[in-house]
Amino acid sequence: MSYQNKAYRPTTMAPNGIITTPHYLASQAGMQVLQNGGNAIEAAVAAASTLSVVYPHMNSIGGDNFWLIYNAKKKEIKGINSSGRSGELATIDFYHKQGLTSIPPRGVLSANTVPGALAGWEKAYDYAIEHIHRRFSWSDLLQPAIQYAKEGFPVTSSQEFWTKVNLEKQDENFRYLQRFSEYQKVYLKETGMPFRVGELMKQPDLTVTLEDIAEGGSDVFYRGHIGKQMVSDLEEQGGVLTTNDFATHCSDWVEPISVSYRGYQAYNLPPNSQGFASLSILNILNQFDLDFIEAESFEYFHLIIEATKQAFLDRDQWLTDPDFFEIPVEKLISPQRAEELTRNIDFTQSFGMEQQLDPKGDTVWLGVVDKEGNAVSLIQSIYHDFGSGIIPKGTGVLLQNRGSFFSLDDKHINCLQPKKRTFHTLNPALLCKGDAPYLVYGTMGGEGQPQTQAALVTRIIDYGYEVQEAIEAPRWLYGRTWGASSNGVKVESRIKEETIQGLKKAGHSVELVEEFSDIMGHAGAILIDEERKVKLAGADPRGDGLAIGY
Repeated sequence: MSYQNKAYRPTTMAPNGIITTPHYLASQAGMQVLQNGGNAIEAAVAAASTLSVVYPHMNSIGGDNFWLIYNAKKKEIKGINSSGRSGELATIDFYHKQGLTSIPPRGVLSANTVPGALAGWEKAYDYAIEHIHRRFSWSDLLQPAIQYAKEGFPVTSSQEFWTKVNLEKQDENFRYLQRFSEYQKVYLKETGMPFRVGELMKQPDLTVTLEDIAEGGSDVFYRGHIGKQMVSDLEEQGGVLTTNDFATHCSDWVEPISVSYRGYQAYNLPPNSQGFASLSILNILNQFDLDFIEAESFEYFHLIIEATKQAFLDRDQWLTDPDFFEIPVEKLISPQRAEELTRNIDFTQSFGMEQQLDPKGDTVWLGVVDKEGNAVSLIQSIYHDFGSGIIPKGTGVLLQNRGSFFSLDDKHINCLQPKKRTFHTLNPALLCKGDAPYLVYGTMGGEGQPQTQAALVTRIIDYGYEVQEAIEAPRWLYGRTWGASSNGVKVESRIKEETIQGLKKAGHSVELVEEFSDIMGHAGAILIDEERKVKLAGADPRGDGLAIGY
């Protein structure tokens, strides 16, 4: 069955290359690469590096990323885990001696993992040189990012909004980032006020850092003067990262995991990514015939919310760094496990969960498909908006606070240990038809990523939505926000009244938000129509993105 809901934006269609990112300048940077003969990986590096400059509240080179890469010539899918590990001095005992029972969400003690993003760009680029082709030099790909850092870029409404939010003083644990001197220097004007929409923002320190990386590669960041400069400043502030932590960082090739869905094969990444939770939701949905469930109905929303709860129960029990704990991933995404979890789903009432889910996570996802059919699904993040708030002096590098997600309870599955990767919400997605990609998709949004991925897949595969229509359709988010004592379901106010009433009747705690809410994340997708030889893409109006092709 098909549900028709006219999208506000048209789906972008192109016969050759196509790209979608959450910022139009990044999409343009990637498109320039594609139009000049570059491959999907080269375009992704250009776009990702540009995003690290022009979308600083969502990501930076001080964060992490994860990749899914499809090589059209070899017909193979590769995964890269480019998340950083905790520092060698980052121990539970260290934090307890500071009088802490949890890792602070902001500040120098939250910046306890090595940034992995840059190493991920380089690892993917080296793969492209060896296995696809090289059209652009490493330095060339970073030039758009350098240009925007040096000459300035217009601040978006999203950046202005999140900057203002983080100047609020009522919760200094999470916000009030102007207390960090370098944050104030880089992201606020000389008056101490945030940049307004349309004002040009320049980042001179980051310009120099990017120029050095363009010339010397990631080595100058991890083993050269940039890393040493960052560590020196962190040590002065009482931080835990060392030069050895940076020097020994490595990003890893990982084998993607997958499940079957309606005749397609859905791919994601293994732990420490929550990718298996995204696949588990699809696995559970496989147990239901959506032909008998109306699109946008109470039953549709309730089913995916309940499937999410079941998938998250497994995730929260098992997800950590697999180098520290054996995780039965194949069992968790097996049809047998899906059948077991399905027994907990009741269409008359909501399943209660004691675990409080926190759906924040400020991230960028981008997708690229080139003329030859090579594809990239890439996600990059600094965790909270503006990450840790810490920028080592003279570098312009905003460090992530991903390591604040570690537990200081030594019995917890995700307890802090040195050289460990934390539970990671980042997970890029890919859906294949036969041995080739059919849908390249993903979203920002922490806990919301598996939920929105399920929405995209079901709306496109099960209900026949156009790509842009699926992205724009009303969304929901199961979890909680800061200060909330329990989980709830936030729904965009465009959702049908009978659906809202049905959710409330089933026991969901429903909160209405604006028609297109930023908290739902910024999703994107590319559909490859092999029959018509056309690629179709969309970008989320909830963000500042653009889907563009040629």
